[in-house]
Amino acid sequence: MLARHPNRAAETHLVLIPSYNTGAKLFETIADVLRYWQSVWVVIDGSTDGTAEALAISASHEQRLRVIQRSRNGGKGAAVLDGLRAASLAGFTHVLVMDADGQHPAALIPKFMMRSCAYPQAMILGSPVFDQSAPRIRIIGRKLCNALTRLETLCGIGDSLFGFRVYPLEALMTIMESTRAMRRFDFDAEAVVRLSWCGVAAINLPAPVRYFRASEGGVSHFRYGRDNLRLAVMHLRLIAAFIGRLPLLAARRFRPSRH
Repeated sequence: MLARHPNRAAETHLVLIPSYNTGAKLFETIADVLRYWQSVWVVIDGSTDGTAEALAISASHEQRLRVIQRSRNGGKGAAVLDGLRAASLAGFTHVLVMDADGQHPAALIPKFMMRSCAYPQAMILGSPVFDQSAPRIRIIGRKLCNALTRLETLCGIGDSLFGFRVYPLEALMTIMESTRAMRRFDFDAEAVVRLSWCGVAAINLPAPVRYFRASEGGVSHFRYGRDNLRLAVMHLRLIAAFIGRLPLLAARRFRPSRH
């Protein structure tokens, strides 16, 4: 049963799901999301597992679902950007981006969307609540990345890598179109940093996350060496840019509050 929510949010807020070779988990995720929201778009990022063809058939029978197909794999950020451009043309103002592999809590979509409606200029960031399924090495690496992100922004980013978020669409699209970066796995972390630099406030909401084993249909394209190196290079770029922005960011951070 579709959760109740104001028509205003349904007309302006979209769930956007980038997917690359996610297999059966993609269809489970979509079915779950459609229980809670009525505008759901999936960007197939050059998948070769047959999900594009099967999903196109599903979309032909489900008006709430739209599928965008990319001819070749370009990375999560590239898929999100294609979705942003199409969503902007369709009149949406905000997108909730979430993963296709079932790790993110679809039941929290209405809560995140309602918080976005209350604070439309902010980004609503999920702060992951881990269970025993979370790989310890991933949690350790995440803590380091979060520490660097807080240094680069001088503000309260709860988590820089958790991909369950509501973004102001035009702000994110403008930032992405101004750079050739943010196209692959580094998208999540760099997005919050650059949006923060532009004055977009962060609101952190807790959200459970579950890591599925391969025997449970879990799919992960994260490669520890390759992707950690990519994150390290990204943070070096951001820290270099942060130094030049430091006076402005510090002035914004420590500006006296008006009562």
